[in-house]
Amino acid sequence: MPKPTRRSPKRVGGTALLAAVMIAAPTSAPAQTMMALPDQTSTIRLSNRDINHVVCEGGEIEDVRFSAEKAIAVEKAGSDAWIKFLVKEIDELGAVTRSYVSTPSEFFVSCNGAIYTLYAEPSDIPAQTVTLAPGRPQRAKANADLLGPLVEEERAVSISLAMLQDRLPASFAEVAPASGTIALPALPGTALTERRRVAIEGAGLSASEYLVSPAASVTLDERSFLDRSLGVNIFAVTLDRLVLKAGESARLVVIRRGEAQ
Repeated sequence: MPKPTRRSPKRVGGTALLAAVMIAAPTSAPAQTMMALPDQTSTIRLSNRDINHVVCEGGEIEDVRFSAEKAIAVEKAGSDAWIKFLVKEIDELGAVTRSYVSTPSEFFVSCNGAIYTLYAEPSDIPAQTVTLAPGRPQRAKANADLLGPLVEEERAVSISLAMLQDRLPASFAEVAPASGTIALPALPGTALTERRRVAIEGAGLSASEYLVSPAASVTLDERSFLDRSLGVNIFAVTLDRLVLKAGESARLVVIRRGEAQ
């Protein structure tokens, strides 16, 4: 966040326009988070009194365009931008009242080479955080840059570690996991539950993480999970542990060729 700065109010007649912008004053409630995608208009609500935060996921904010004549202040640095709707202070015979912005405004944010259109409705709410998520073309390019130089075995290791360490790249698109449990013929008494699924666009791959829960002590063999119940075109299977007691669980990562399963 930029270093707080203060300016004296600019008076026009009996009206003072508060231009003390980008002041990192704490709010009484935590910021709320929402997501926006490129090449479409995202209607959002922003705080008309607190500083709102915009984050470019996996890249930098190159530019923010908006109507300069409106009572808005914007600052940006790296992957972050801050939006503040300015407050009007009206002094009538010593009685000071404040007027907050209520008119919607459009912001055009350039992030990762894509344009995000934000139709913002100023509201009496806590500060908001808007995450600019990569669109499909941006995700595909990022994945190609990330995985393209690697051979297939290295790709499998990289993806498996990202899943098991809970450090997924922003370019991996999360897909809703399947509900319910899966039983494999090779592992009677063992239930599998899909915890997370991702599509790795641009690399022609998808991956899922499962929790493996046996009813009794068992020593697992990764080859037992090469089963069509877990998807077609499986080319890599990774377990974080092989020996389990009853009541314990292992994490299983299955990587498939093809983005949609």
